[in-house]
Amino acid sequence: MILGLDIGGTKSAVVLGTAQGEIRWRTQFATAPERGFRPVFDDLVQAAQEGMQHSADRIEAISVSIGGPLDALKGVIKSPPNLPWWNDIPLKQLLGDRFSLPVFVEHDGNAGALAEFFFGAGRGFRNIIFLTMGTGFGAGLILNGKLYRGTTDTAGEVGHIRVAEDGPLSFGKKGSLEGFGSGTGMAKLARAMFPAVWNESATVIEVYAAWKEGSEEARQVFERAGAYLGRGFAMLADLLNPERIILGGIGMRIGDTFLPTAERVFREEALPQAVEACRIVPAALGERIGDVASLCAALDQGGLRAEG
Repeated sequence: MILGLDIGGTKSAVVLGTAQGEIRWRTQFATAPERGFRPVFDDLVQAAQEGMQHSADRIEAISVSIGGPLDALKGVIKSPPNLPWWNDIPLKQLLGDRFSLPVFVEHDGNAGALAEFFFGAGRGFRNIIFLTMGTGFGAGLILNGKLYRGTTDTAGEVGHIRVAEDGPLSFGKKGSLEGFGSGTGMAKLARAMFPAVWNESATVIEVYAAWKEGSEEARQVFERAGAYLGRGFAMLADLLNPERIILGGIGMRIGDTFLPTAERVFREEALPQAVEACRIVPAALGERIGDVASLCAALDQGGLRAEG
């Protein structure tokens, strides 16, 4: 058994799962990151203690999925944009001291990539890109069958790539891929394009609801977001030549709004050989992906994975 922690900017979950990716128990709470690190950590500890009480089997490790930037192997969290005041937090050490268990920490994009590689749409392939499309926007890269971290553990921070001269302010710059590809960014885009329709509290779910009702303004928002996403997909395909680009978050929930445009631009922008080799697909694990991904740091780094 593995105790998995899925820590996000909007919500956090704690699960009990197996090395086969089966979830036996879960709970979640609103992260409310504006509270700072300590109150969120205390909530995580309380939820983890509750989970341990539900396990009749020995818990082998604690496994964490969390947004970057971070030093995954050391388990130090380094100011993620969606977790303000989490500055150089030694999360691995703190959890290890608290529970006296092995602790493994992974970037949520990497964890999602591993989950889909082991159990989902990436199974059977050697080169995949998994995109987190939630509060933020990042990627996990499986290249030649192995997780790729890069020199300073920042490989996959594709949300920071600028794809336009102007656009929603996300990840510290205007026009970044996160500004067009995250739920937060799309909501900002809608407010910027049509301030008379959507106010500062509007969310991407509200824009999606308007799209389903036939809103022309919503259609234009998702078309613009899709165009820049398609450009981003093409950059990734030309650079890494993957077999699958797998979409998590809003990519699997509301992809019908922007994917037609994104795929058209992708085909126009990327090399034909790269397009021919690659399919853009939603995460096969669906809404389970965050839970399963939270187990994957232990499965990959801790060698706890069981085949089958």
